Amino acid sequence: MVGNFGMVDITAARFIVFGAVAGIAIATRPALRRWPTPRQAGTALGLSVLGFTGYYLLLACAIDISGTAVPSLIIGTIPIWMMLLGRPAGLRMRALLPGLGLTGAGIALMVAGAWPEGSVEGADGASFGWGLALAALAMASWTAFGLLNAAWLKRHPEVHAADWANWLGIATGLGAAVLWLVAGSDIPALRAQPNGGLFVVLALAGGIGSSWLATVLWNLASQRLSASLCGQLIVSETLFALLYSFLWDGRWPAPAEWAAALLFVLGIMASIRAHR
Repeated sequence: MVGNFGMVDITAARFIVFGAVAGIAIATRPALRRWPTPRQAGTALGLSVLGFTGYYLLLACAIDISGTAVPSLIIGTIPIWMMLLGRPAGLRMRALLPGLGLTGAGIALMVAGAWPEGSVEGADGASFGWGLALAALAMASWTAFGLLNAAWLKRHPEVHAADWANWLGIATGLGAAVLWLVAGSDIPALRAQPNGGLFVVLALAGGIGSSWLATVLWNLASQRLSASLCGQLIVSETLFALLYSFLWDGRWPAPAEWAAALLFVLGIMASIRAHR
């Protein structure tokens, strides 16, 4: 839809909006006008790279190279990694094996079916593999963010979830601005691209809804749930990403894709059951 714009431009635009909305929220709502200490500001900046600019840039590049379906499923394993790495002390590894096996089988089936023809037009197997590697790095980046962010919020119950979301937003916006200045297109080049209006709409939607509001809600969940259980909420992102992929392609999933998605969902359900 906005293929004339580079991945850096798309990433920077979304998160500059995120930062701007967070700044407006702090400026206009006295209840949220709490400023971080230097140490907290440094933590927010580091987490903003893991969970926002770095993660989204890696994922956008992976989708650009490999298409949407397979990176979406790789990202969809984030709940499993958060389950493994953030599981409560009393939860045995043996209880997680059914969910892990089902999810792994689903990922393997989707990747195997997509490898010869799942990449974007003109991409060969090597570039498709590079796209998978970028998706795996994005997965690792956001998993680290989810675990570290939840741990920070647990250690600082005095910080409201909305305050922390705004601090993350400002840090992300500043980082995105630097990213755009270093590697993005200049203003005349951006204005010359077609679909400029759509680019702005997507940046606003992504920055306000998918970034600021989603971060506030995610922080609220992280304060109330364990990291392992909270991570299971991300399965909805994967399912909607797959649905969008098939709608965008104008086709029904192939039998192997149906099977892979089913295995994936069953794996997540088994993991939640084990957690209970």
